Amino acid sequence: MRDEESFGRYVMEAYPDLVRRAVLLVGDHGHAEDLVQISLASVYAHWRRVREPDAYVRTVMTRKAIGWRIRRWHSELPTDPLPEAAGGADWLAESDLSSVVRQALMALPPEQRAVVVLRYFDDCSEADIAAALQCSTGTVKSRASRALVALRTNGLLTEEGHMR
Repeated sequence: MRDEESFGRYVMEAYPDLVRRAVLLVGDHGHAEDLVQISLASVYAHWRRVREPDAYVRTVMTRKAIGWRIRRWHSELPTDPLPEAAGGADWLAESDLSSVVRQALMALPPEQRAVVVLRYFDDCSEADIAAALQCSTGTVKSRASRALVALRTNGLLTEEGHMR
């Protein structure tokens, strides 16, 4: 039987990975944290019945991300470049790659983005993705195919399947 203590332990252990997944789904760290919090609040209500927490939370987060209408920020935007990070050039190169990946994902419709994140970042099977998104495996395959075509067409993915 699951209780508050086991939920707390799960959240403490899984939170960083959940936020990373959410950033890929919504493209922004602040919105990603909101998505994780909303998803965990929803999961908590059913925690006693949850058998596989990772799969259940992944499903809840993905469905909420697809259906979520994120409010666009239209206020202050920084105009000065950020100061150099203490991590040096390695951190900057990693940050640039992360930015490119997030931009590529955000160019996709939410359903295609969800399939790409679940398939290629979470390594879920087509059947698992279909169950999480409540659709057929054929729909998962067509969404993945369309997403990869869009990424190639936009010049964000090479023919070999590598990010540019």
